Amino acid sequence: MQQKMFVSADDIRSAFSAAMSEMYRKEVPAYGELLSLVAEVNRAMLEHDPQLRSRLERSDSLDRISEERHGAIRLGTAEELAMMRRVFAVMGMYPVGYYDLSTAGVPVHSTAFRPIDEAALNRNPFRVFTSLLRLDLLADEALREEARQTLAARDIFTPTTRRLVETAERDGGLDESDAALFVAEVLETFRWHDRARVDADLYRRLHDAHRLVADVVSFNGPHINHLTPRTLDIDAVQRGMPARGIAPKAFVEGPPTRQCPILLRQTSFKALEEDISFRGSDGTWTTGSHTARFGEVEQRGIALTPKGRSLYDRLLEETRKHIRPTADGSNAAAYVDALAGAFAAFPDEWAAIRKERLGYFSYSLAGDGKNASQQAVAAGDINQLVEAGVLQFDPIVYEDFLPVSAAGIFRSNLGDDEAQHFAESPNQKLFEQQLGARVIDSFEQYAGIEQASIDACLAALAKCVTA
Repeated sequence: MQQKMFVSADDIRSAFSAAMSEMYRKEVPAYGELLSLVAEVNRAMLEHDPQLRSRLERSDSLDRISEERHGAIRLGTAEELAMMRRVFAVMGMYPVGYYDLSTAGVPVHSTAFRPIDEAALNRNPFRVFTSLLRLDLLADEALREEARQTLAARDIFTPTTRRLVETAERDGGLDESDAALFVAEVLETFRWHDRARVDADLYRRLHDAHRLVADVVSFNGPHINHLTPRTLDIDAVQRGMPARGIAPKAFVEGPPTRQCPILLRQTSFKALEEDISFRGSDGTWTTGSHTARFGEVEQRGIALTPKGRSLYDRLLEETRKHIRPTADGSNAAAYVDALAGAFAAFPDEWAAIRKERLGYFSYSLAGDGKNASQQAVAAGDINQLVEAGVLQFDPIVYEDFLPVSAAGIFRSNLGDDEAQHFAESPNQKLFEQQLGARVIDSFEQYAGIEQASIDACLAALAKCVTA
């Protein structure tokens, strides 16, 4: 019997991210303009910074810059979340991290589905920030019940998607024809629908409770609400958007501008106001509007250790105690200045970040290793080997998200003038029950990548010094 040839999960993920990008460019033309601007900025950065180009080439990150995307979706039920986990698993994407956005005025909790090993990340790091609506945080019990009934009556996945997921789980993969069909069918879940499932009155009441609730409940599916290219200079993109006819949000979310980027910085353009239709009790359709989809840009820096992340969180909290940015951007300049002042306490040289164990690094041989100290190799003394010039180190890219930044992007693009207040209610245990799996600890992932690079270096050096 001839053995089936399966398409790799990495190739399916790459095909899906490319198809998603093409669909979104057609649906949101401003996104295509944003991609053009980002490509221009990235080319300029690489031309003017040979050291950056060299580091990206050394760490196999250069090619993935232009391909990198992340998207975001918002789901309404536990069943949708559990099924989405199975869909993403076919593409080699797994839930990493738990994010409670209720603390920042958004009634969802979330995870990020993404590849987790270094080879898969280098092949294609496409990730989807996936949020589950927290109806329990809404005060209006009658509205909660109407929303639940509306969500229970929909199926966001095509029958073919469900069948192909079961096939992949049973057989261990998909062949070429099934993989192509899988990409096309899953794309339907993320497609925009301009006809609401609710009437105008229910939409208005959902909208008044929170704009995001209306976005999740009112439609046939969780349309992708944004896609995000990666830039090497987000400040240049922010400055360049107006000349392209794109109105950026007031300030860049995340840490301030730095020589050594940390974690994640994000900016975006305002969500589009789009025509939609509501069906009345007499069966006729009336025109309305909805605001949800936008374009976003990210600049990714180094993944921080628990120590580094604690310092980041403390400095961000200190800044926001003194000045909290408004959604309309009226105090954006003052906030950016305050943020930069607070983050002067965070080292801005790679050597200092490594020495203080604030970030994760990947290690590689700086030469043939023959001048390495046998004693240092035997002891695994990485610091001595770095100081001797035997090993070089490069920052490991942060692949995940920041709750405050994500909430800031959501609020800015939904047009909220101020954060709405919900009872702080992190519930990772419940989320994992609804997901049907544990979320992966991102710190463990980065530590594992760092340690694997150290082990590989020490093994190679052991051969050199004993040869």
